[in-house]
Amino acid sequence: MAKWGEGDPRWIVEQRADATNVNNWHWTERDASNWSSEKLKTLFLAVRAENEEGSCEVTEVSKLDGEASINNRKGKLIFFYEWNIKLAWTGISNTGVKYKGHVEIPNLSDENDIDDIEITVSLAKDEPDTNLLTLMKKEGVKKISSALETYISTLKTEFTQGMILPTVNGEQSEPTPLPVRKPDEHKASEPAAGSGNALKSKSVGVKIPTCKISLKEVFLTSPDELYRVFIMQEMVQAFTHSPAVIEADKGGKFQLLDGSVTGEFTELVPEKQIAMKWRFKSWPEGHFAIINLTFSDKGGETEVCLEGKGIPASEEERTREGWQRYYFESIKQTFGYGARLF
Repeated sequence: MAKWGEGDPRWIVEQRADATNVNNWHWTERDASNWSSEKLKTLFLAVRAENEEGSCEVTEVSKLDGEASINNRKGKLIFFYEWNIKLAWTGISNTGVKYKGHVEIPNLSDENDIDDIEITVSLAKDEPDTNLLTLMKKEGVKKISSALETYISTLKTEFTQGMILPTVNGEQSEPTPLPVRKPDEHKASEPAAGSGNALKSKSVGVKIPTCKISLKEVFLTSPDELYRVFIMQEMVQAFTHSPAVIEADKGGKFQLLDGSVTGEFTELVPEKQIAMKWRFKSWPEGHFAIINLTFSDKGGETEVCLEGKGIPASEEERTREGWQRYYFESIKQTFGYGARLF
C-alpha cells in the first residue's frame, strides 16, 4: 500500500474528487464466463486419439456449468474459475463398429492443480466392452488434460489484455470508471504507527464500494436441526462435498469449500441466530462481510433470513448466488429439507 509523501503515481484516488480507478490500480473485475465457455468447447471438440484399434474423438460438450472471472488488485491478477463438465465421445474400431461414451470433469477449478483434476471416461449404457475405452482412458485423457492446460494458460494471457494498464510514465489508456451504486463505504483498518515514526509508517486505507444483500429461504426441518447443519463440521462437509474446518464457538474460525470461504463466528445463539465475519478468498485481503442468519420456527418448517453487509459491490451477484447454490440449495439436496422458494 502506498504511503503519503512517497509519490507513487498510481495511488492518487484519495487526491481525486471523481475517485477514478487510475491505471486499474484498485480492485477491478472482468467476467470470463462466456469467453471460457466458447474456448473450452473449441478445445474439447478438437480432441482426437487413435491407434491400431481405431479412433476416438469428443463429439459433444453436453454439460458446461460454472463461471470464471479475473480480478486485478493493485497490479496483481487473481483468477477464479470453477467448471463442472460432461462430454460425449465416439469411437470407431478398425472394423467400422461405432461406440459411444462419456467423459466427466467435475472439478476444474483454480483451487486444483492440473494433475489433481479428475477426468472420468466411461462407455454409454448398454455399449459392449471395447479396447477403444482403454485408448480413450489413456491417450484421450492426455489430450483432454492438454486442452485444460491450454484453457488455463490462455485465460491467464490472452483474456487478461488490458487488465493492468500502463502507468503514468508510459502510454496511458483510458481508465475504467467504477460502477455507479449507493454503497456502504468500507475503509480498511490502518496499522498502528510506530513510536516516533508515525507519518512514515501510517498507511492509507483502501476504500472499496460495498453493498448489502438479503435472502429468505424455508426448510422442511426444525430450527434446532437446521442450526446444527451450519455449525457442525461433519454436516458442513456433507453439504459442501469438501473438507471443512469449523470451530463452533464465539470467536471460532471456519474454512470451507477448499479454503474458498473463510471467516469467524461473532455470535451463536442455538436455534435462533448465527452471525459471522465472512469472505471469499478472492476478495481484497483482510476484507470481510458481516453475515447474519436468523432462524424462525414456522410450525414444521424453518424460515432462514440472511442479511449481509460490507460485500464488495462487484461481488454482489456472485455472493448472492453462492449462498443460494452452495448453502441453501445444497443443504436441501443433501439432507432432504426441500421446500418452496421465496
